[in-house]
Amino acid sequence: MEAVIRFKRSGFVSCLELIRRYRERMSKVKKLLHTRYRVDDLERTVKFYRDVLGLEEVRRHKSPRGSELVFLKTPGSEELIELCCYPASGPVQVQPDLTHIAFEVDLLEEFGRHLARLGLKYSDGPHLSADGGGIAFVDAPEGYEIELIQLAQTGPGY
Repeated sequence: MEAVIRFKRSGFVSCLELIRRYRERMSKVKKLLHTRYRVDDLERTVKFYRDVLGLEEVRRHKSPRGSELVFLKTPGSEELIELCCYPASGPVQVQPDLTHIAFEVDLLEEFGRHLARLGLKYSDGPHLSADGGGIAFVDAPEGYEIELIQLAQTGPGY
């Protein structure tokens, strides 16, 4: 204890003080980097996210444990979606209504026409509100649900 006091008096911060400050600084996450979805058919799923949703593939590699990874980015976001194919874990079994990813679109009606041109359709919706906002859903390969959101024209809702 006497050594710690001497360090403080001489202008140095004790090791214990540095550890406390570091722990406080690191106690909260900084930002979302990516969300991972495991898939069985990596190329089919990448094609869906690229061609249907318009995401860009930013990198691809094999992890040290052998899974194939593809990272995709939405043009207006920093966060990535990581698609992971790891056959050693067995087949993917997505439970209904367990999770989804939500993306903003300009107009749900317009996006619905885009889906129709690709031979797809909404699995639910669109559901529009009086303020011009709305939601709809489309199913991605493997059964993951994608929510599409049209922001409200007035107010904060959708």
